[in-house]
Amino acid sequence: MTGSEEMVGEIRQLAHYEIHPEAIERVKAAIHEFVAYVRSHEPGTLRYDVWQDQEHPTRFVHIFIFRDLDAHNQHSASAEVKKFADILYPECLAPVEFIDYQETASKSI
Repeated sequence: MTGSEEMVGEIRQLAHYEIHPEAIERVKAAIHEFVAYVRSHEPGTLRYDVWQDQEHPTRFVHIFIFRDLDAHNQHSASAEVKKFADILYPECLAPVEFIDYQETASKSI
């Protein structure tokens, strides 16, 4: 087994980036379209939130939780991810940084 095949359970990630100021509205429109797709077509994506920095509106954070590795792989391989990346990546000041996390503590509604 490879390391990725050994992963079990939920996959929790965060992605953050900063974009050119003139691209804010275009990127936000793409975010809304993309998250709507995720909401209606990816049952294995348990959470997908996008937050915009209030003091620096060119900075965004995406927080996502996938049910398992299969759900993560389905998401990553989707045509919608490519479509969103084709809009987002040219507007970024630096590459998007993806970080994997494990839950340490939580309070849910």
